[in-house]
Amino acid sequence: MRTGEPLPSVEDVLAALATGLWHWDTASGLVTVDAEAARLLGLPAAPTTLTEAQTRARLHPVDWNEITGVVQLAVAEGTLAEVRVRIMDERGRIVRVVRSRSKPSHDPERGAYVLIGTLQEVTEPTPGTPAGRSAVTGDWRRSREAFLLDAGRALAEARSTAEVLRVAAGLSMPGFTPDGLVVFAVEGDWLTIIGQHGYQPGDEASFAHMPLATKYPAADVVRTGRAVYLSSPEEYRERYPATWPLAEPLGRRSWAFLPLTAGGRMMGAWLAAFSYPVTFTPDERAVLNTVARMLGQALSRAGAAETQRELTEGLQRSMLPSLGPEIPGMAVAARYIPTGGGLQVGGDWYDMIPLPGEDRIALVIGDVQGHDVRAAGLMGQLRIALRAYASEGHRPDAVLSRASRFLHGVTHDAHPADHLPDLRFATCLYAEVDPATGELEVARAGHPDPVIRMADGTVMRRPIAGGLPLGVDPDADYPTTRFTLEPGETMLLCTDGLIETGGHDMESGWRRIRAILEDHDVQDGSGDGEVGLERLADALVQGVHGPSSHYMTGPLTDRREDDIALVLLCRPGDGHGGALAVRPQVRHTLLSVAQDEPERIAEARQHLRELLHDWSSADQVDSAVLLLSEMITNVLVHTDADALVLAEISGEPGGRRLQVKVTDTGDDLPHKRSPGELASSGRGLVLIELLAEAWGVEPRGEGKSIWFALHEPDGQ
Repeated sequence: MRTGEPLPSVEDVLAALATGLWHWDTASGLVTVDAEAARLLGLPAAPTTLTEAQTRARLHPVDWNEITGVVQLAVAEGTLAEVRVRIMDERGRIVRVVRSRSKPSHDPERGAYVLIGTLQEVTEPTPGTPAGRSAVTGDWRRSREAFLLDAGRALAEARSTAEVLRVAAGLSMPGFTPDGLVVFAVEGDWLTIIGQHGYQPGDEASFAHMPLATKYPAADVVRTGRAVYLSSPEEYRERYPATWPLAEPLGRRSWAFLPLTAGGRMMGAWLAAFSYPVTFTPDERAVLNTVARMLGQALSRAGAAETQRELTEGLQRSMLPSLGPEIPGMAVAARYIPTGGGLQVGGDWYDMIPLPGEDRIALVIGDVQGHDVRAAGLMGQLRIALRAYASEGHRPDAVLSRASRFLHGVTHDAHPADHLPDLRFATCLYAEVDPATGELEVARAGHPDPVIRMADGTVMRRPIAGGLPLGVDPDADYPTTRFTLEPGETMLLCTDGLIETGGHDMESGWRRIRAILEDHDVQDGSGDGEVGLERLADALVQGVHGPSSHYMTGPLTDRREDDIALVLLCRPGDGHGGALAVRPQVRHTLLSVAQDEPERIAEARQHLRELLHDWSSADQVDSAVLLLSEMITNVLVHTDADALVLAEISGEPGGRRLQVKVTDTGDDLPHKRSPGELASSGRGLVLIELLAEAWGVEPRGEGKSIWFALHEPDGQ
């Protein structure tokens, strides 16, 4: 350029430097570019005006979102907005990378941003780094995005404040990892430290509890909501002379203080300190700002979760009963394990109720539909109602009938939130127990049957007559079943969560529970039946969920599919401390089939199979089941009475005797007939003569009994 010639225009200079100009007004939604900027965007080299949609089509989709974030950050901090952008062609291929620099301004009245800036092609995809720190290797954008993705995932999975702080301490940022981290929280008008990493014990003492009015970077961040970046000790000393003497001995060279917010609420501040100089470029500030937002949200979630856990523990302590005093002649153990979702409370419960006027108790177990607070509330109401009805002296059938009417009334009232009824039901099993004799009177409302572990280790489900779940029909009836818990036997009551958790159905889950019960003898000769019962309760829970140290009332941290409640009742055998001195050589069971319950014939057949689970001859088991079915059917078809079944096994394995007796109150004695080929009945006694080794009919004062016997083959 000759002396005296006019200076070239700004546009000419920028064009010579391959730098384009652009202007973006978000209110109008238009982007104006000069010829060089148009060329860099892959358009003809001529000034033009584009819509935001047309401009966005030329950029990588991720980069457009990044531009909007960087603009907001630059306005908040009063700095330049700098971002690298990938330019795409019509086929979606990256043709070049450009650097955009602009000075954004915000018009609050219009709610719009106005930006004037430059575009310049980047020849090196990897940005340079300040002296004294390692360069970022590889693709800078991919490295940063991978870091933010990993950090976001790790923070999202943290479930407590301590876990969030551990994750924050382990973050390794791409190219400028801090070696000192501090998290400040706001408590009233004070700033406190809730976590730190990279400092020696005691280093944080001067900053641990300071008024928000202090002239300190973290306090400024909380008061203003704007980040503070200090690139050198000189800048720190100049801007914060009062607190610089406290920070100087800690040996850092650069500091970034960022706000921690969640849901628009200021929670505190995050300090990232470096032992080397950091200039805090827009890229670095964007990373720090993103991490601070994720950290604030993670701390908010963790705080809410911890509050929720405290509420859960309080709910459980208030809702779950203790088992009360010891029961003479009996041992009891119970567990409640909540589901892992939500508040970790649900509708499962158990209870033990002293009954009036007698040395009797009632055991109750139930499950209100749902795993939410509503289910927990209904459970509490239902539990209180059952206690009240039991304390009035009602029998089990009356207790459940009244409870069903009560729950039906509660759930059919309008729900206050939407004025619609919240129709829920509950399953329940109520057992009245006489500890002196072991006699139980049981009523069941849609609940799983109890399970009995006999003294010799045989495990059987005990079929109980039942009715509809509570709350379905206010006029439902609940028949009762009586049986005796013999010395050495243990009864399990549980909700379906114990059976079906882990993808099991009722049958496969039952087989799993049966195996656990068979492997754990409550009365193992240790001298303490109660300890053995507690071990069995733990084994049942561990068999479903694995080991845990807190079963009774505290929430567990791993996620569960359903609540679990279980109660174990044991009647110790002869001997001291509940240990059996001699195992009984008789195994028996008793059950009834009513005239209006023909479907229970199938239950009786299965019950006999379970009693014969270790019988050596499978053919004899099939024969016994067939004969039992015939005998019960004859009672239901040819009399107006119910059938009472008694099955008994005596003797040593390999030489045992099975006797099955069916009793009814009918007067007509069975007689042998000769049915024709096409006859549908009349074969009962014929089959008994063919398959049984011995049989007979015993008239009684009122009614009769028909029985058959089989002997186990020796050596099979």
